[in-house]
Amino acid sequence: MDVPDWLVAARRICVLTGAGISTDSGIPDYRGPNGVWTRDPDAEKLVTLSYYVRDPEIRRKAWLMRRDTDPDARPNPGHAAVVDLQRQGRLRALLTQNVDGLHQAAGSTGVLELHGTVREVECLSCGARSPMTEALARVDAGDPDPGCLDCGGVLKSATISFGQALDPDVLDAAAQAAADCDVLLAVGTSLAVHPAAGLVEVAAARGARVAIVNAEPTPYDGLADLLVREPISTALPRLLSAER
Repeated sequence: MDVPDWLVAARRICVLTGAGISTDSGIPDYRGPNGVWTRDPDAEKLVTLSYYVRDPEIRRKAWLMRRDTDPDARPNPGHAAVVDLQRQGRLRALLTQNVDGLHQAAGSTGVLELHGTVREVECLSCGARSPMTEALARVDAGDPDPGCLDCGGVLKSATISFGQALDPDVLDAAAQAAADCDVLLAVGTSLAVHPAAGLVEVAAARGARVAIVNAEPTPYDGLADLLVREPISTALPRLLSAER
């Protein structure tokens, strides 16, 4: 794979990552050929706010899913490549649709988590937050649907579910970064979920180059100056290396 000169010369790269960057860490993606929702379409209900709020059985299944998610997942070379880009001083911003915290575990700082985080839980009534580990301990102790300890309201992971609004401050910061970069690099994302996917258009409209590293085609491939279908853990280190 030849790395284009414009990517080597870029000094304000905005990286947008999706589930595909974490598959080599043992966390399955959602829409790929072996994705969670491809194999079990009903699993999407677990992250749809309307189902979650009204159906205790959906909440019980969601808590079990969180409990059974691999706690030993570790960052992979794709995450490390983004850390290296930040150390080079060439990262304008790191935007992620992921909720797994692996970018931070790898050493990235200032991560804009567009879809929230699975490391905390939030009460849908009073907004109180607490560590996910505490809620899962209650599940392990026999509470299948732990409620808020402050007000008794419904608890859910502090992630953005379908039907739930994104944090406007995070979204504004992401849009500013996309509008102020010289390259937008989309990695491991189907670019099917808005408004995150629309950041590609924001960057392209302001004259930025667009690079997409993803196993499957995306709706924005026509805007891309570079398309890479190679495995992310091997492609990203080569694309972002400081050594040429």
